[in-house]
Amino acid sequence: MTQAPTTAGRFDHLRGALREFPPLLWSFLYFFFLLTGYYVLRPVRDAMGASDDVQAVFPPGLVEWAAARGLVLGELTLQVLFTGTFIMMLLLQPAYGALVSRYPRRVFLPVLYVLFIACLLGFYVLFGREVPGRGAVFFIWVAVFNLFAVSVFWSFMADIYTDIEARRLYGFIAAGGTIGGFTGPIITRLLVNEIGVANLLLVSAALMALAVGCILRLGRWARLREAERGKAGAEQAMGGSVLAGLRLLREQPLLQAMAVIMFFGVGVGTLLYNEQAAIARQFFPDVEARTAYYANIDLAINLVTILVQVFLTRTLLVRFGVAPVLLIPAVAILLGFAALTASPLPLLVAVVQVATRAGEFSLAKPGRETIYTRVDREVRYKGKAVIDTAVYRGGDLFFVWAHKFLAAFGSAVVFGTGMLVAGIMTLGAWRLIREQAKLPPEPR
Repeated sequence: MTQAPTTAGRFDHLRGALREFPPLLWSFLYFFFLLTGYYVLRPVRDAMGASDDVQAVFPPGLVEWAAARGLVLGELTLQVLFTGTFIMMLLLQPAYGALVSRYPRRVFLPVLYVLFIACLLGFYVLFGREVPGRGAVFFIWVAVFNLFAVSVFWSFMADIYTDIEARRLYGFIAAGGTIGGFTGPIITRLLVNEIGVANLLLVSAALMALAVGCILRLGRWARLREAERGKAGAEQAMGGSVLAGLRLLREQPLLQAMAVIMFFGVGVGTLLYNEQAAIARQFFPDVEARTAYYANIDLAINLVTILVQVFLTRTLLVRFGVAPVLLIPAVAILLGFAALTASPLPLLVAVVQVATRAGEFSLAKPGRETIYTRVDREVRYKGKAVIDTAVYRGGDLFFVWAHKFLAAFGSAVVFGTGMLVAGIMTLGAWRLIREQAKLPPEPR
């Protein structure tokens, strides 16, 4: 008897928010098109990372160099690709810093996505001609694209919405990305055999173009919001050093706490993902059963994520602030790894994987992003970008090699180490809660 009014009330909140905040629909569509385009590409990227064709993945010169030294690249594919991704992230930081320093937002946001589209057109040519080494370049590019594009998206949202509005709306906006996570793989599955891999890149480019259209529509709302706040920075270049993000990370405790959560949060995810693969191979030797196992996990993650985003995230953020949305996922991961240390069974691994990823997407991520509404634009675009890209991929790089070492001692050691990593991440969340409390609150 009590469930129907509650559910109806949640959708009443959504309808009311759409009437009160016209940019909400365009924000939702922006994130939907962005992540749909990414998830069209992700299966292609993962297929490249799992490919046995070393010549297709790595450039001929690298294959020859490794062979001359007795290295088998096929056994180190992911490690090499993650290392290359991290190096590329570091190299691109000055270029991104120069872009946001020298050009106003109305220029650098569309330009960034147009560059992504141009790269996709280039990959269309490479895949169509089956150029050797295309796999590694594409794998690294997709990883770079995803982190930069999503980081810039949330920075832009922080320009449009105040802290109070973000608590009300970010759950709904994040749901747009979750639905994109459903839609993208479906598009790939339906079309890959009909049009081929190369043409899928054009589909993703078209979705990126739709995202650019949403950016242009949202620009007016961002300018109006900054005018209301008494700020005129939206139409001016940000200025400052191209490496200001690194300086901000060194100086600001708030960003340092964000970096701790990011680095060790990536750590628990990487350790869990890699050990899950080993456990799945052990318990499901048949490829069809293993595929079904992974598919069920992905389905559960997306279902739990969207339910929490629509029905719980807003309530927690509005009533209690960021503390519960940061601590609940962190504590759940800590308890999950403790259970896995004692009993690393496939079902329990699946449950912890769902809790880890769904908690990140539906609670922790929206909670962290609301904090950026209360900082200045340099922190929002430069400091945040360093954390979302270089720190993120640094965690990937460190823990993918760490797992290679820990796996030799068995699953219990991997998950025991993961429990320690999850504990550090939880302490980082607690520190971030304390640091964000020092920020000046926005008027209601």
